[in-house]
Amino acid sequence: MQNTRLLLGRRSSIGLSYILTTVVHDRAPLFTNAAAADLAVREFQRLDQEGFTRSIAYVVMPDHIHWLVELRAGTLETVMKRFKSRTAQQANRLLGRVGRFWQACYHDHAIRSDESLHRHAMYLMGNPIRAGLATRLGQYPHHGANGSLGLRVIRSTTWARMDSANQGWHLPERCADKPRGKCVNQG
Repeated sequence: MQNTRLLLGRRSSIGLSYILTTVVHDRAPLFTNAAAADLAVREFQRLDQEGFTRSIAYVVMPDHIHWLVELRAGTLETVMKRFKSRTAQQANRLLGRVGRFWQACYHDHAIRSDESLHRHAMYLMGNPIRAGLATRLGQYPHHGANGSLGLRVIRSTTWARMDSANQGWHLPERCADKPRGKCVNQG
């Protein structure tokens, strides 16, 4: 159930960048299926083409996604409802399953500086390394980054140094139906 106090003061601003995270229902690793992960990637691209977003970086992990995005039209709620609805329908059909695909909520964090943008992009791109799914940046198949960030040329040694320094990165809040956090937004 949504805690409305968490939503007070929250708003979507066109032109602002956000890191968005949403988790598969019960943290089921449904995106281990490469075709399902590709559906999520295509939906990021579709929302870009429709003019709602400009994807900066993304990663589709086995049981969740991180998406660093500039909002171009609408609201975060609209974008996430479209993303989650479309991917749920398509992935359920692909996987031959029915029922809930996503947890009811998502986490968003507004990016307020270029330094923060780069730090969050590095966190996102390094997620497969921390999860043991890759040993270097660029190795994990279900990720992407806007070349203007320079992320494609960062060596894995840079990531390891940043990770070992623990520069304040933290895991996103979890939804209310998980013990480690609260539901921030519905969508």
